[in-house]
Amino acid sequence: MGQKINPLGFRLGTIQGHHSLWFAQPKNYSKGLQEDQKIRECIKNYVQKNMRISSGVEGIARIEIQKRIDLIQIIIHMGFPKLLVEGKPRRIKELQMNVQKELNYVNRKLNITITRITKPYGHPNILAEFIAGQLRNRVSFRKAIKKAIELTEQADTKGIQVQIAGRIDGKEIARVEWIREGRVPLQTIRAKIDYCSYRVRTIYGVLGIKIWIFVDEE
Repeated sequence: MGQKINPLGFRLGTIQGHHSLWFAQPKNYSKGLQEDQKIRECIKNYVQKNMRISSGVEGIARIEIQKRIDLIQIIIHMGFPKLLVEGKPRRIKELQMNVQKELNYVNRKLNITITRITKPYGHPNILAEFIAGQLRNRVSFRKAIKKAIELTEQADTKGIQVQIAGRIDGKEIARVEWIREGRVPLQTIRAKIDYCSYRVRTIYGVLGIKIWIFVDEE
């Protein structure tokens, strides 16, 4: 059996970089890691509460965190930033206050910027949210995956693989189903592959969605 590894971790330092950039002493490393996790969760919760669009997609592709001694820079890459930008200064200020309150920052400045993604459905996180929304509405999983693949084809990707595991369509026995379209060369380090795993709660249990998108070859 081929052993599976996270495609991002496999390509770090060659063609892809970390989503968090900071340095810490070994004894403080776990604290910094938990801090990153809290920041990401806080932002996702805020977006979930305030800006839900009709398809149930929040539209956050990734959150990058850069830490310095006195400043934390957070860059949110969004597919549909107009949801946040409508009341831009007020909304972003409110989000900053939320994160600062959650983490009790006193002497560290927090700076949040939002970057728009040109082709949102070329990103696995946004696609996983779309599939999750469809599954919650009891759409057949095959129909949901095919629709997602159609959306990625519009975003000019070279290949996609979608895998869903769990009690699919409410069946008693859990199983794993996957569909691949185009090329997904997981072992080629030159190939830039975006990956995400997403958990969705449905009325008959938890389903796991994994998406690999082959973006480009260097």
